[in-house]
Amino acid sequence: MNLDEEQNAVDPLDYKVTRTFDGKVVRKDLVRKVKVGANVPVFVLEFLLGKYCASSDEMAIQMGLKVVNDTLAENYIRPDEFMKAQSKVEQLKGDSHTFIDKVKVRLTDSEYWAELVNFNHKYVHISPQYVRDYERLLTGGVWAQVDMRFEYDEESRGKNPFWIKKLQPIQIASFDLEEYQRRRSEFTSGEWIDFVIRTMGYEPAVMEHRLKILFLTRLIPLTERNFNLVELGPRGTGKSYAVQELSPYGALLTGPTTVANMFGHMTGKQKGMVSIWDVVAFDEVADLQKMPKEVITTLKTYCESGQFQRGKEADTGDASIAMFGNTNQPIDVMVQQGHLFAPMPDVIRDDMAFIDRLHFYLPGWEVPKMSPELFTSGYGFVVDYFAEALRALRKHNFTEVLDKEFSLGSHLNTRDQKAVRKTVSGLMKIIYPHGKISKDELAMLVEYAIEGRRRVKEQLKKMGSFEYYQTSFSYRDNESGEDKFVGVPEQGGRDLIAADPLAPGSVYTGTVGSDGTVGLYRLEVTVTSGTRKLKTAGGVKGVMKESISRAFSYLSSQKVVFGLGREIDNSDLHVEAIDLLNNGVEAEVGVAFFVAAFSALRQSPTTPATLILGDMSIQGNIKEVRSLTEILQLAKDNGVKRALVPIENKRQFLEVSGDIMEHVDPVFYGDPKAAAFKALGMN
Repeated sequence: MNLDEEQNAVDPLDYKVTRTFDGKVVRKDLVRKVKVGANVPVFVLEFLLGKYCASSDEMAIQMGLKVVNDTLAENYIRPDEFMKAQSKVEQLKGDSHTFIDKVKVRLTDSEYWAELVNFNHKYVHISPQYVRDYERLLTGGVWAQVDMRFEYDEESRGKNPFWIKKLQPIQIASFDLEEYQRRRSEFTSGEWIDFVIRTMGYEPAVMEHRLKILFLTRLIPLTERNFNLVELGPRGTGKSYAVQELSPYGALLTGPTTVANMFGHMTGKQKGMVSIWDVVAFDEVADLQKMPKEVITTLKTYCESGQFQRGKEADTGDASIAMFGNTNQPIDVMVQQGHLFAPMPDVIRDDMAFIDRLHFYLPGWEVPKMSPELFTSGYGFVVDYFAEALRALRKHNFTEVLDKEFSLGSHLNTRDQKAVRKTVSGLMKIIYPHGKISKDELAMLVEYAIEGRRRVKEQLKKMGSFEYYQTSFSYRDNESGEDKFVGVPEQGGRDLIAADPLAPGSVYTGTVGSDGTVGLYRLEVTVTSGTRKLKTAGGVKGVMKESISRAFSYLSSQKVVFGLGREIDNSDLHVEAIDLLNNGVEAEVGVAFFVAAFSALRQSPTTPATLILGDMSIQGNIKEVRSLTEILQLAKDNGVKRALVPIENKRQFLEVSGDIMEHVDPVFYGDPKAAAFKALGMN
């Protein structure tokens, strides 16, 4: 078979990667075949497969698989067979036997002792030279191929008879980042994304582009220092797989932990996990209910700055934090009836300042359950090589790359911007480690990063904290000056007006300025215990503040008529206006505020995709809208399906185009109460 025939006989991407990264790739279906019968880490399997199955000849592969299986059967120690393994070494009487096990080393009384986890012995003699050559033996341990011998020692009365004769870590000997970046340049962005997806064991051909990016996001904590990720979604979607199987530098906790374990002992003699590992992940976050509050408090400081206090000295770590958990309800139910952090335990959920430090919320409900068609039979990186690439890139910083083309909107505070920049940086390292990216590709990363951070802020707002109410996230094209607003799909997609129901107290409204400029706003009213006060946020000022004050006065004077006397007397109303177009149009929004307040007090949402137009006097008289055509056109273009319009504007509908009338259903009202009832679908 000549070269051209060989290329046509295999998958084009497989052909390309096996030649570009010769010796550094492995067929992922072989990994699964062996993995089924051997409960060992993926990088251990791939070490053996790379050693014995590095061939395109099917017969050679089958022979290699037999050697791999035999090696695992003979040399891999199952935890329940440690006594058998110890006996085997003892019977050799001086000769060595080869094992595959995880080796940890500690210094005790000026002497190094190795612990072999599955071999189940904590006092194995080891040469200090191995400790000097492989420092990670002291910081969490490494999987290795170990030649073990037995030697009776009279002085120790046979208590510590095991000696490591030879130790070979199951890790690559060296990694050349420049070579990795140079070879990345030989691939298109699409090819590289598919290659990385296959490295993770999945088949990109059955995935939409967005799903591929969701999978790649799981790798960000492995390559971006101090990145805080949360993923909540259905069971069986492989949330913790990347941390557990794709790198020897990640630690996955399956239950509560202590401050000492996480951040080190007060004496400083033993480092904590955040100083040892590249990422510390919590699986099944619901099980963390009994985790000490002190852990969350210390973790909150660490997630903000990478610093923590143990004893007299402040210490630092660069481990990323990942949290994975299961959702028990459909996403639409969670959005409408609660918030997306509901699966979190109280110890985390009740600390909104901690949640605010999360950089990205990965929507796990968009990831399908693992099924056979999702897994690939193609080639991907040997996991250990890819893990070294991700680790080497942790030292590099891509957080400022977006500044070349874009700037972030005013609603993103310092913490929001940091989160977006770190997400973009992480995806750059995974997809564009050579630093070359087009403007359109960068825009995609920026939008995706903004979405993930906005998902965090939207939930904080739902959880009732007024300080998190600025969530109209956007970015600006530095060249054109165009602002692009970014939504979250589960709350209505990318239209400015969400197609799904808003929370009670939230409404959309619009206005036309004296110069004809159209403004779109989302008013959000929150009710707290109080004494009938109206409290406005910074975005409520000028004409808008006056119109809201008039509407509040009318609502207060008519509270008994509306059956809201007790609720209003014992409450304060907080109101914020989110300028969806960020153009600062002077807005008269009295009726919209009245409906939002009515909705909040009744705890009943307005109908979806509804726009409320009109203003009112202090006595409840309705003021007509200055012009309908412009505002309804913009509303239609941004997802509005229904518009509440003062009846005084009915004659203006002769000027409204048929296209608008086809998409936007007008609902006329003559007084504030009618507007509220129609907006809430009560008549």
